[in-house]
This record gives sequence, C-alpha cells and structure tokens, in this order.
Amino acid sequence: MKCCVITFPGSNCDHDAIFASNLAGFEVENIWHEETKLPTKTDLVIIPGGFSYGDYLRCGAIARFAPIMKEVVKFAENGGYVIGICNGFQILAETKLLPGILLRNDCISFKCCDIFLTVENNKTAFTNCYKPNQVIKTPIAHGEGNYFADEKTIAELENNEQIIFRYCNEKGEISAEANPNGSINNIAGIVNKNRNVLGMMPHPERYSDKILGCDDGIGVFQSLLNKLR
Repeated sequence: MKCCVITFPGSNCDHDAIFASNLAGFEVENIWHEETKLPTKTDLVIIPGGFSYGDYLRCGAIARFAPIMKEVVKFAENGGYVIGICNGFQILAETKLLPGILLRNDCISFKCCDIFLTVENNKTAFTNCYKPNQVIKTPIAHGEGNYFADEKTIAELENNEQIIFRYCNEKGEISAEANPNGSINNIAGIVNKNRNVLGMMPHPERYSDKILGCDDGIGVFQSLLNKLR
C-alpha cells in the first residue's frame, strides 16, 4: 500500500508521519507542495503538522492554494483516504474537505503536552484497530486547535458519528478540565460524511513506537492498512 506525505514550507512533522507510516507497513513517498500530480496507485495522503507558509494570514489559509492540494482535493472527492494532522487538519478545514474551523486556543497560549483521547467511533478506516471507547495517549502541539462549527454542523457530526476522537482524562472521562484548547464538545478528531477524510489536532505519529515512550498512535496507521488490504 502506498502513502504520500505532503511537505510544505514550514512543515515539521513530515518525517514523523513518514516514520509512522513506514512502521505500519506502508510504502511511503514524500511529495513537495509544488508538485501537480500524486503518484499513481496512491492509497493514502497525509498532510502533516507544522507551520505551513509560516501560518501567515491564518493557519492553513495559504497552503490550501498549493498546487498539490488541487490533486489532494480531487483524490479525496474520488474516495481516496486522507489524514490531516494538526496543521494538516487546519488545511483540510480551509479546503472544505472537513467542516468547521480551528480557532485560537481558549487559553490564548500554545499548548505542548501529552493528552488523552477516547475513541468515540472505532468503526472507521482510521480507528478499526482500537476498542470502543479505548483511551489513548497522544501529544499535542498547537496554538489554534479550538474546533468550532455552527450548531447545525455540530449536530450533524454528532448524529452521523463523525466525531471519532474526543479529549478526555486518563480514566476516559470527558470534561472541561480534560479539554486543552476549548474545542466544542471536546472534539479532537472528525471524519467527513464519506468517512475517507480524517482531521485531528493530536499527533498519533509522535507516539507510534515504544521507543518514543508510547505507541498508542500507531493504531491510526495500522487501521488504514487493515482497511486497504
């Protein structure tokens, strides 16, 4: 199975995403933002974390116009699997592949720490390796991770089970205290209606191997490999 990891000026998690994808069993190719085509037989595209184009204007606002993003949007609209992590989530929101926006953290400061997530829906291509309501540990590193959408959109996400990760504490309890950025309903990760596009603020790729101190995040990549085989 082939995975493409996109690199923009300012990306800083592309090699982490390559490492995790390789570890899961993908053949990985790194794609520069100025490319205009994805390689043939691409199965998965990852838009990694970082500060694409220096976060000028707003996070992800310039990256959405990168030449390669036209192909990524087309790929997703044709059913291809896409993951946007942190800045990648912000870019997917800007392209409208995912609903909502990412606002400044409610604490008005950059948060860099380990947090806990509960797997709200394990029946997706991105979560089938996890158990229902499993609690996993992942790092976050963002200043604009506060997920927001209007009431109608939030209701649709809830009713369609498109919210697949929520911030929680170590016991799996969902609370304001466990929410690091103020996201509505403790939302940490969502999928589109067709369930082939995932956006999440936490970094599963940074906890993909026990040598990193935790491998809870590798399940995201292994789940996709299970789905694609």
